[in-house]
Amino acid sequence: MTKNTAPQASLPLFYKKPEPLDAEKHKTMALKKNFGLGFAGKVNAVPITMIEMPQICHFYPIAFSPDASATPVAILGLRDSENLYIDDKGNWEGETYIPSYIRRYPFIFSEHPENDQLTLCVDTDSAVVEKSGDQRFFTDDGEATPLSKNALEFCKSYHAAAHQTTAFGKDLIAAGLLVERSAEIMVPGGKKINFSGFRIIDEKKLSELDEKTFLDFRKKGWLPFIYAHLFSGAQWQKLSHLLNKRTEKSAA
Repeated sequence: MTKNTAPQASLPLFYKKPEPLDAEKHKTMALKKNFGLGFAGKVNAVPITMIEMPQICHFYPIAFSPDASATPVAILGLRDSENLYIDDKGNWEGETYIPSYIRRYPFIFSEHPENDQLTLCVDTDSAVVEKSGDQRFFTDDGEATPLSKNALEFCKSYHAAAHQTTAFGKDLIAAGLLVERSAEIMVPGGKKINFSGFRIIDEKKLSELDEKTFLDFRKKGWLPFIYAHLFSGAQWQKLSHLLNKRTEKSAA
């Protein structure tokens, strides 16, 4: 890999102090109001689920992590620790879909492999939560608030989509469709940025896919998501445009 790379699947991103939500321990704890999206400002890619790829492809290039899981990721930037879709005030690029991994934060499921039990957790970092705020996780009676209930349902949906995405990635690997690629981006001043450490679906290999595997992919419903990934390649140009805008603004 070169110095500008898509991230390895070292999850979870963003979370610093995740704890299982507990009605006794977190009785008066609350989510800070408008803590914003600044927590995502220093990452150049985030994991995405398969079902959101048809939306993602209109705004971000989609790549696959280079590890054994082949996790699909939305590319957010071309340099290390830089998200081109968020400004210094924590505002996301207007009229742009925000990946569910980011919208899920600060909640997340912890999974217990021995019994498949899922536990709703929250990042208790001081930048995210506070004591006795308005957006509490529990009522005075220890009942979950609508905030916590909505978070639970969102995490359930995300977890199900993530499991389906894992199966998708495994099938792409088994079919030998993923290949390593790099991107060379021109920035003002004649400089070039080499971005690597990611994989894409090779269109030639896809066209040569044997009929049995292709029909299996169609039966499983993989084809629309494969095409969404291929269509997303047009968004590399958008990333280059955003980087050029930021570079010019910094130089001004």
